[in-house]
Amino acid sequence: MAVLFFNLRGVPQDEADDVRELLQQHDIGFYETDAGNWGLSLPAIWLYDEEDLTVAQPLFDNYQQQRTIQQRALYREAIRTGQHQGFFLRNRRQPLRFLLFCSLIALFAYASVKWLFELGLQL
Repeated sequence: MAVLFFNLRGVPQDEADDVRELLQQHDIGFYETDAGNWGLSLPAIWLYDEEDLTVAQPLFDNYQQQRTIQQRALYREAIRTGQHQGFFLRNRRQPLRFLLFCSLIALFAYASVKWLFELGLQL
């Protein structure tokens, strides 16, 4: 019976390619499902045989550990070189955009609360 191996929702393309390559290198049979036309289905990699999970899981765990180390190193390098923009730096560089979004949030919050009070649901 088929078993879910790797959920592809929100996964970068390079990571999905690496997992496919890992399974192919070790001759583990798998197939993929996509999200469908409206994105409601489960995009995932499935193993044909449940017994292959005992072989594939340690390989995948090792890959994930290596990828974590690699991605953290890339993140640290981006911070060190100034290529990573955090929340405050991005908003400091685009203050009008930040003020616009804050104003929209405040407007929606005000409209929501005003609507509740008008219905008589007083807190």
